[in-house]
Amino acid sequence: MPEPRTFRDEPVSFVRRSGRMSEAQERAFAELAPEYLLEVPRDVAWTSVHPEARMDPVAEYGRDAPLIVEIGSGQGHAIVSAASSRSDDDFLAVEVFRAGLARTMLDAEKAGVRNLRLVEANAPEVLSTYLPEGAASEVWIFFSDPWHKKRHTKRRLIRPGFGDAAARALADGGLLRLATDWEDYALQMVEVLDAEPLFERAFEGEWAERFDGRVMTAFERKGIAKGREIRDLVYRRKPRA
Repeated sequence: MPEPRTFRDEPVSFVRRSGRMSEAQERAFAELAPEYLLEVPRDVAWTSVHPEARMDPVAEYGRDAPLIVEIGSGQGHAIVSAASSRSDDDFLAVEVFRAGLARTMLDAEKAGVRNLRLVEANAPEVLSTYLPEGAASEVWIFFSDPWHKKRHTKRRLIRPGFGDAAARALADGGLLRLATDWEDYALQMVEVLDAEPLFERAFEGEWAERFDGRVMTAFERKGIAKGREIRDLVYRRKPRA
C-alpha cells in the first residue's frame, strides 16, 4: 500500500512563521477564538483543510447574507473596517499567521463587530472545497506576497489554475478584487485572469479604479512612499451554464 502523504502536492503562497505573540494576542486566542475563529478539520498540514470539510455560512453567521471573503487578511485592518461599516454583509478573513488573526479579533471586539469570522487555513483549499460552491459574493486579495525573486514566483497565489478555485467559490456575477504594489505581479495577474474562461474584466482601460471599499493601510502607504504604484484589478465571475 502507498504511504500516506505528509506534505501538500502544490507549493503554498506563504512560509509559516512561528513568531511569539504578545500577552494580548494570547488572550485573544483564549477568549475570542470561540466567537470569531472557525474550527477547521485538517488534512496533511496544520493550515490545510480536510477535503470533506464544509462551512455552513447560515449556521456560522445566524443569517443568510452576502458573504465577502478576504484572502490574506493580515492584521485585519481592511476587513474589520469593512465589516463594521457594512452590517448587512458577512465577512470571512482567511489568514495563516496567528499574530495577524489575534490582532484582527482584538480589533473586531473593540469595534463591536459581529458579522466577521476568521479561518486559519491555506486560501486555495478554502476556496476550492471548504466554502460551499457559489457562496461568496466577492473575494478580495489585497497585497498578497509578490515573491519577487524569479525562483520563487511559482509560490504566487495568482498563478495558472487559481481561477478554478476562485470561480467555484464565487456566485454568478460575483467579483474578484485584487490590488498589488508590485508591477510584475500585477502583469501576471492580468495574464492569468484574462486567460481564465470563467472570468471577465469588470473594468475598462489598463487598470481598475482604486476600490473605495479598501481602507488605506500602513502597508499601502509604505508602498506609495517607496514610489511603487498601486494597481487594482476586478474580474467578474461569468454565469454558470
